Amino acid sequence: MLIQLSIRDIVLIERLDLAFETGLSVLTGETGAGKSILLDSLSLALGGRGDGGLVRHGEDKGQVTAVFDVSGSHGARKLLRDNGIDDDGDLIFRRIQSADGRTRASINDQPVSVQLMRQAGQLLVEIHGQHDDRALIDTDAHRALLDAFTGLGDEVQQLSTLYRSWRDAERAFKTHRAKVEAAAREADYIRASVEELEALSPRDGEEDELAEQRSRMQKSERIAGDISDASEFLNGNASPVPLIASLVRRLERKSHEAPGLLEETVELLDQALNYLSNAQMEVEAALRRTEFDPRELERVEERLFALRAAGRKYSIPVADLPALAEKMIADLADLDAGEERLGELEKLTAAAKTAYDQAAVTLSQKRRHGAESLAGAVMAELPALKLERARFMVDVASDPEAASAEGIDTVEFHVQTNPGTRPGPIMKVASGGELSRFLLALKVALADRGSAPTLVFDEIDTGVGGAVADAIGQRLKRLSDKVQVLSVTHAPQVAARAATHLLISKGPAGQGTDKIATRVATMEPEHRTEEIARMLAGASVTDEARAAAKRLLAGGG
Repeated sequence: MLIQLSIRDIVLIERLDLAFETGLSVLTGETGAGKSILLDSLSLALGGRGDGGLVRHGEDKGQVTAVFDVSGSHGARKLLRDNGIDDDGDLIFRRIQSADGRTRASINDQPVSVQLMRQAGQLLVEIHGQHDDRALIDTDAHRALLDAFTGLGDEVQQLSTLYRSWRDAERAFKTHRAKVEAAAREADYIRASVEELEALSPRDGEEDELAEQRSRMQKSERIAGDISDASEFLNGNASPVPLIASLVRRLERKSHEAPGLLEETVELLDQALNYLSNAQMEVEAALRRTEFDPRELERVEERLFALRAAGRKYSIPVADLPALAEKMIADLADLDAGEERLGELEKLTAAAKTAYDQAAVTLSQKRRHGAESLAGAVMAELPALKLERARFMVDVASDPEAASAEGIDTVEFHVQTNPGTRPGPIMKVASGGELSRFLLALKVALADRGSAPTLVFDEIDTGVGGAVADAIGQRLKRLSDKVQVLSVTHAPQVAARAATHLLISKGPAGQGTDKIATRVATMEPEHRTEEIARMLAGASVTDEARAAAKRLLAGGG
């Protein structure tokens, strides 16, 4: 409920602090005293449209603060928590309006968007007047009110869960079907690619191994000729070894004839023969090491070129061919398994839709039954409100093709204001005064169901006589047993039933100034008689009016 409203420098209000209680509170005062300013200020604090013209003349800015005390489970608290706003303790809504048109909004001293403030405000306060009956404009609100009256909140929540499950299953089915269809279009390509890659059977690191082997073979091929020439020189017909060996033998024989002359020469030549012999062996060994099979080089090159051709074909590095092969094999397996999975998802989707359809039909039946009860409850209130010739109807239209999280129903309030006239949507058929009375009857029928914790009625008793005004007062009083009710009224019959009576007046802002300011005073019991008498009699209050006021107060408790 609203427990405090503080206003600074808004239109005619210089400084105002109001405390509100439970039950019915009325705001009375002469026309032009500033009752509408209070409601405009409250609307501003709830995220209503800002306007630099609301700022008191001569001031740079105005400010409105509304404080609410609601339960920890209230939807407004959850909304704030979901948006990262601390909701401990009372909820403090503050709106600062600058004269240049800019505004700042905060909740619990944390900056918020005006949109969030408006969303939270709509959960806390409903403001209704002859020309601002939002609860009767939106047909979605009609459905929510019917569900609240019938107690279908849990069923609607369960249906919403079933709806999400159905839509999730449907999305999964459509997504998988698109994948299967895309894969099917590429099936021939994938199968041919898998066969080719399986036949190629690329291995990780194989390209580097083959390239190194090929390079080594090509190098061996180039130096093998030189080594062969060296072998031919050392071991062939032109080899110097036989000549040197023959020369050594001849010199050895001559060395005996000339001692000391040839021994060193023979020794050096003998060493040369040994080195040449070693060179012969090493050249033969080198020649054997350079020996390779040209067919092996051809095989290596063919394999290497095949791998690189595959890399170019699939536009990937050769090193990625093994991974590509694995992926395509998996894609082929998915394609084969996809058809089976697609069938499973289709069955799941159908089952989820069936579950939703059954629950939606059941909910629709309960709504139709509840619609009759709600219409009857509202009709029971109409005679006392001088709408005894009117009919109130709750039209429930079902369309399975228009399924939503809330079901398949469109709910709309229809009225027939006089016998013989055509029934129609309440907002099109009812006049302003009738509309406000229909709204009051609806709110009384709903009691504390489907309602914000604070209801504000702005002069809904305008243009009605004493008996109707008294009936309105009775119903506002009954309604205030369930929720907090604030009513701006000109009807003494309504004012007499209030638990709290606030008198709005305007006068000089202070001594020595010609500025006018709006003031609000909580009236004590002894002063209420005079105010209600004024409401009865007008400017000149008579003893008869005071006596009538006392009778109203005595009977309005």
